[in-house]
Amino acid sequence: MWPLESASLRQLVDAKDAERTAAIAEGLTEAGPASEDDHQFLCATAVYIAQQVQSGQWTAGQVVRAYVRRAALAHSRFNCFTTVRFKEAIEEADALDAGVVLAAHKTSRGKFLGVPITIKDQYDLAGYDTSNGYSSWANNPASEDAGLVKILRDEGGIVLGKTNVCQTLLFFETVNPVFGRTSNPWNAKHTCGGSSGGEATVLSADASALGIGTDKGGSLRIPSFYCGLYTLKPTLGRITKAGLSSTTPGFDGVAVVGGPMGRSVDDVDAVARISFGRATQDSESLPPVPYSEFVVTPSTRLRFGFYTFDGCIRASPATQRAVFETVAALRNAGHEVVEFTPPDITTAVELFVGLTSADGYSTMLEPIGSDPIMDELFLVTLGPKLPGFVRSIVGWLVEKVLGDEKFRRTFAASKTSTVAGYFKLNVARSQYISRWYKEVWDQGAFDGLIVPSQAIPAPLHGSTKMVPQLAVSTFLFNLLDFPTGVVPVTRVDPIKDAVTSEWLAKGPSAGTMVERRLFHGATPIYDAKAMSGLPVGVQIVGRCWEDEKVLAMMRIADDALGKRSFGPGSWTP
Repeated sequence: MWPLESASLRQLVDAKDAERTAAIAEGLTEAGPASEDDHQFLCATAVYIAQQVQSGQWTAGQVVRAYVRRAALAHSRFNCFTTVRFKEAIEEADALDAGVVLAAHKTSRGKFLGVPITIKDQYDLAGYDTSNGYSSWANNPASEDAGLVKILRDEGGIVLGKTNVCQTLLFFETVNPVFGRTSNPWNAKHTCGGSSGGEATVLSADASALGIGTDKGGSLRIPSFYCGLYTLKPTLGRITKAGLSSTTPGFDGVAVVGGPMGRSVDDVDAVARISFGRATQDSESLPPVPYSEFVVTPSTRLRFGFYTFDGCIRASPATQRAVFETVAALRNAGHEVVEFTPPDITTAVELFVGLTSADGYSTMLEPIGSDPIMDELFLVTLGPKLPGFVRSIVGWLVEKVLGDEKFRRTFAASKTSTVAGYFKLNVARSQYISRWYKEVWDQGAFDGLIVPSQAIPAPLHGSTKMVPQLAVSTFLFNLLDFPTGVVPVTRVDPIKDAVTSEWLAKGPSAGTMVERRLFHGATPIYDAKAMSGLPVGVQIVGRCWEDEKVLAMMRIADDALGKRSFGPGSWTP
């Protein structure tokens, strides 16, 4: 499987493959043959499924069996599951239909009664591993459900399994030595994103009705953008993190948050309604801030800010078009939309890189042990490995020879810090957040922001390893701790979204190595023809703690954009 694979790792990989294969076969036997009714179940949102099951129009058993059949197909094509519990899910669904109350969970009138759900491997699920793709963490089942998993199961959700992640959870493709690589259902040659990539794959393949993932630098939003889904990265403290395993325990410079992923705004919003401010353990210090409705009426008129160039990386024609179409739709709906320039994004990059690399990535890399290290981690973790003078020389050469001053600043920031240096980074972060409130929110008087989700749609497998800077568009809002949602807007058009000489000649450009790799040369990463049909979306950003307003703005934008080829049932096997 991997060039440096050990015999013990090979045995583990084979054993995990055998476990999943047997569990899938057992589940399919229990599910039985496909039904002509399957499509209506697979096309339904999670909210609608729960309504139909509660009303008695559908049974949980019918729904779950349909999703088990689709999930088995999705896994065979895209390799998305780490843990499979199809048979157990069917048994739980049948128990619901029989009126049996499961011992650990409420099941009578839950908000997600009978809804098939999946969870990112990072969440604990009682009786199953939380390995995150590390062989050293395998075969150590969790004793209880993570807090958010418990909330969903208490509301009647039925877990089909756990989904694949990237090694260390710090890059945005989904691949690790234990479970391999996961692909994008819209085009299997392309990545599904990461680190919540397995979750994005099952949802966009209509193999699950609802999912949960996590986000520290874009791990909810990048996969959702790549796969045509909706998501919300909440403000830190809105959703419980109990039972959420960490690859960097003790680090809170840029904290991880958990959040929902779904195929509609309603589904994402429904998770927020039941989870905001809801602690699941007596020892958990979660701010008691429950969901508070942001009321929208037909006369509501909001003021949005937008940009298509963040000052670091030029957005591709496809990404620009997604922003412009959203802007036009909002204006047509009566809202005000004004272009603005974000303040000094290169400083944000320096701060994010400096904070996350403060211990030289030693904590994050420790669980890898003897496992092969994925290529995608090479450039991300290179800086701290080099002596300071070498790092300075590399940065100087890149700036003087290639003209990329931004790379020099970013590369210089990627280093092991002293405690005093780490403190200074946190002070600088607070000062930078204050700049956004003063220069963007206050001066612009914006209700929300419409910005690119990433410079390019889902690239080919393996192509992100030399352009980790692409994640600046998402990790910016982790650094700022602003609630941020993703709404799919359109799909790549090989003609409209092609890079032309006219496009290259006009518009702002940072002139960086990343842009040259994306748009120039014989084999640029961005290729509208090869990416034809892939989803493209936007981020909708709000102020800290205004998560409900972000959800409302997501719905406003989604309604304004009208019917598109996204949502349940849009993918066909």
